[in-house]
Amino acid sequence: MIANQFRRSSVAAGVIAALSLMGAGGAQGAGFALQEQSASGLGNAFAAGAAATEDASSMSVNPATLSKYASPQAVVALHLITPSMKFSNDGSQPAAFQPLGGQGGDAGSVNAVPNIYLAVPINRDFTFGLGINVPFGLVTEYDDDFIGRFQGIKSEVQTINVNPALSWRVNDQFAVGFGVNWQHVKANFTNMVNYSGALAQAAQTAAGQGLIPPASVPAIVASTAGLQSKARVDASDSAWGWNIGALWDLNPDTRIGIAYRAPIKYNASGNVSFDNPTPSVPPALAPVVALLAQQVNTVALYNGGIHSTIKLPDEANLSFFQTINDRWDWMADIQWTGWSTLKDLTFVRSTGPVLQSTPENFDDTWRFAIGANYKYNDQWKFRGGVAFDQSPVNNTDRTVRLPDGDRTWLSAGLRYSLSKQLKFDLGFSYIFIDKPSIDQNEGSTAQNGLVKGHYNDNVVILSGQMVYSF
Repeated sequence: MIANQFRRSSVAAGVIAALSLMGAGGAQGAGFALQEQSASGLGNAFAAGAAATEDASSMSVNPATLSKYASPQAVVALHLITPSMKFSNDGSQPAAFQPLGGQGGDAGSVNAVPNIYLAVPINRDFTFGLGINVPFGLVTEYDDDFIGRFQGIKSEVQTINVNPALSWRVNDQFAVGFGVNWQHVKANFTNMVNYSGALAQAAQTAAGQGLIPPASVPAIVASTAGLQSKARVDASDSAWGWNIGALWDLNPDTRIGIAYRAPIKYNASGNVSFDNPTPSVPPALAPVVALLAQQVNTVALYNGGIHSTIKLPDEANLSFFQTINDRWDWMADIQWTGWSTLKDLTFVRSTGPVLQSTPENFDDTWRFAIGANYKYNDQWKFRGGVAFDQSPVNNTDRTVRLPDGDRTWLSAGLRYSLSKQLKFDLGFSYIFIDKPSIDQNEGSTAQNGLVKGHYNDNVVILSGQMVYSF
């Protein structure tokens, strides 16, 4: 039985099972995308999308909006994102030779996400823009004794996107834009490994080969119960993409925007490392256990290079903006994201063997948002918006690193104009997340335990922004 449960290849696979560039319970868009690209947009739940023209941050969705800025403008924004993710156990099972563990605490934390944008008109028809933002990211971390520690403890993804763009005003009603994107991703993931299970498998195999007495196996298993190793993966890569957009003024008060951002393919490389324990056993068993541990450390749980290919999704927006009168604006946005490119995540050692192929089977998603602005006077403007954001994660393939669910946004914001040149924005959103359920063993329950229950998730976002027109 032990031999069947802990084949050496399965042990190696289980170590990497959740170490993926996909883990993202803390990201604030569906999946692990970050919608937070401006504080002015946050106040409307990003309902203006590809038709926003209040400041140069609009280029993050639609580069054609750069055509609206007659003088140079700089925008600096900072978002404080606080996700809360609390697991509730309902039928979880421990891994073999391990205690069940706890519920993991709150896996969320406060994360700071910056944006910088610059618009520089070249002449009447052409405007150059530069955006530096964070399109994907997460920071989540469970307690070390989490029930799902063999699936995942810490998940951290950091990206930076540098997006130079150019808009062309074709005429007074129509503009187009094009941009290129250089993106860099850096990821760090940790999880525990059932080291006792690996030793038990090695002992059973050695006994079957006549290398140790079969009668010694129960004593070896009993004396090494509860041992765990900690695995860590670090990976990074840089890649190029592009984005396009168009902006059409139907009349002075009404405009439509459309934008598309192409997928980006990464070939991430890095290293996996293991903090393997030194078993403490009775002296009579010490020589045998030392040999078994050496086998585990060199055959399955050894440090080395890894690589993985991942294609981040494309995205399309259709947006509408209308000024109703001198006080009110309203807006709407539909966004499609091609998450279905992510069917699985496969990690391969640099020496050739596949460490793990984890099914994801993401679905394409839709996001719908509506919002409104109220201009109180020349200095103060107030914003509001709501949005529904589909999750790409299905109930079967949900993991502890991505306990994602459909999201509902409630947003509010304001702008204070200190002068014609200097403006300040504040935005706030509370995101309700449907209670996602999970039923995951990451390969086998004996090896990694079974994580079964549901999550209580929500997100609070507070954003600030400064806009300066030269």
